[in-house]
Amino acid sequence: MALLAPSILSADFSNLHQQIRLIEIGGADWIHCDVMDGHFVPNISFGSVIVKAAKASSVLPLDVHLMIENADDYIKGFVNAGAVFITVHQEAVIHLNRTITRIKELGAKAGVSINPSTPVAPLKDIVEEIDLLLIMSVNPGFGGQSFIKSSLRKIEEAAKLRSKMNSNFLIEVDGGISINNVKDILDAGADVIVAGSSIFKADNISAAVTELKNIISSY
Repeated sequence: MALLAPSILSADFSNLHQQIRLIEIGGADWIHCDVMDGHFVPNISFGSVIVKAAKASSVLPLDVHLMIENADDYIKGFVNAGAVFITVHQEAVIHLNRTITRIKELGAKAGVSINPSTPVAPLKDIVEEIDLLLIMSVNPGFGGQSFIKSSLRKIEEAAKLRSKMNSNFLIEVDGGISINNVKDILDAGADVIVAGSSIFKADNISAAVTELKNIISSY
């Protein structure tokens, strides 16, 4: 069964504990934390302090996505804050294999993310080492963007690569996902669905999670 990981990037940080409680009530599986530094992406979000606060507010696994430069300098801090998954960007990390190894040495599961313009194929030499491949279906940096349809092809390519390499990494998709397109994303081969604005900007956050989760659970 595929998983749902609401992104707290779109949450109300002045009442984070309650916001997290609402997604728990709705049936969320993970909490997705988008960390942005204003350099690798054109926005600044939050750091390990917010991740630690999310950890204190929930028993759900924390899925931390580092959209930052010099990620190696911050991995230990996010692991200590409670991250179960740490995902770095292929475009931002020079020595990707070493970074993946470091994440695992520190006790977290390791993921790699790729931007919409980055192809899947060059990752063939690292996929046997990772636990998760995050396909960005919008250009990272801001919430509320529209899903890039060519991402469906990339999800399919990732699923084929996983089968060819006899790997078992999860395929996660993030960006512009709602009840209107999640079926297509699941059909393409996604295992983990990240949704932010479609959940936290809804009138009823718990109901929005439940509606999306019900669709996901049917696959």
